[in-house]
Amino acid sequence: MSTGAPIRTGIIGFGLAGRVFHAPFVARNPAFTLTTIATSNADRGAQASAAHPDADITTTDALLERAAAGDLDLVILASPPHVHREQAVAALEGGAAVVIDKPFVPSVADAEAIIAAAEAAQRPLTVFQNRRWDGDFLTVQRLLERGALGTVHRFVSTFERFGAPKHDQWQGQITPAQGGGILFDLGSHLIDQALTLFGPATLEVAELRSVREGLASEDDAFLSLRHESGVRSHLTMSRVAAQSGPRFRVLGDESAYSVYGLDGQEPDLKVGRWPGDEGYGETPQVQWGLLGVDNGEQPLTPVPTEAGGYPEFYARVAASILDGAPVPVDARSALETVRIIEQAHAFSAR
Repeated sequence: MSTGAPIRTGIIGFGLAGRVFHAPFVARNPAFTLTTIATSNADRGAQASAAHPDADITTTDALLERAAAGDLDLVILASPPHVHREQAVAALEGGAAVVIDKPFVPSVADAEAIIAAAEAAQRPLTVFQNRRWDGDFLTVQRLLERGALGTVHRFVSTFERFGAPKHDQWQGQITPAQGGGILFDLGSHLIDQALTLFGPATLEVAELRSVREGLASEDDAFLSLRHESGVRSHLTMSRVAAQSGPRFRVLGDESAYSVYGLDGQEPDLKVGRWPGDEGYGETPQVQWGLLGVDNGEQPLTPVPTEAGGYPEFYARVAASILDGAPVPVDARSALETVRIIEQAHAFSAR
């Protein structure tokens, strides 16, 4: 660790995750300096150099050697999940803190090995479950905190897209044993959100299937979880949904809340609207969710969507490294998400 800010940071991988979800937040937070980006893809290397001219573009091995030499305080893994264990352990043993992009790792055993390495090295370890800071999710949290729904009995969460199969990307090429498939990809968000809201849960139903041909893993899935708190979560994720259900539908014994569409921070980032820019993280009124009882007696009430807060993740990472504050996402909570995904694949294989 350096003697003070800025936190010398390296990113492994400069695909969508590294380029859109990590580098902008590091580059715009004065607590960090983005010194090193590792990618084996020449085109992505050129993109990285153009976007971050002060960063050295290098290989993964070279970046990890810099961590071992004490030249990096933080290593961010925006690489495919099946290499996370090897890379994370190397970075931690080199003395760097580590951020691992979801889905963390492909197995509980991998998660436990990384957590053990972080504990042995006494370095911060966290998992990038950024959708804890989606505006719609923050809105659900606010409604639950103020008891606006009464006692919740069902939580419906849907994250569906429609597009061509990712034959040319690692997401469509690796197997579930390597962390491939819609359940590890979008499902890791939905499971994490459900566990964050309603606590520990048991898997009751898992339906996984490959709709598109030629993929190494499933592209459509449904899970039913029973939480110890009494809530049941119904989680649906898909890359083959030409029409989508509500993003959230939360049913209580006094009222309910539903909202459609996806948080706008990802599209903002893709078009270059960064944190701090006008309109970043804001949801137009026409897309606000509705609160109330749909019985025809009175209209449902639009609820302003909380501002999306992805920058908060790296603000908390900085505090954990510089001040010893808690990490934004405990790796053991991410392990529980991986555990449910493992169980779902075993359930579906029966």
